[in-house]
Amino acid sequence: MDKIEKALARLSSKEQAWVKEILAELNSNNAAHLHIQKLKGHTDIYRVRKGDVRVIFRKTSMGVFILAIERRSEKTYRDY
Repeated sequence: MDKIEKALARLSSKEQAWVKEILAELNSNNAAHLHIQKLKGHTDIYRVRKGDVRVIFRKTSMGVFILAIERRSEKTYRDY
């Protein structure tokens, strides 16, 4: 089980549904209504938030690469 699957398993079923919806919209380039922000100090790393859940991802020419799915805390953005 990789890091993303473990993070999803720790979320409630409602939050898992949110994340799956967000990921589907990111992959289909239909993300205009999502609250996407670029992380400071990075040119290609972004985050989407929904409630306390944060999806941190990198945009590449090949598509979207998920870096982390976490709840908001003081440590959420520390490694990016």
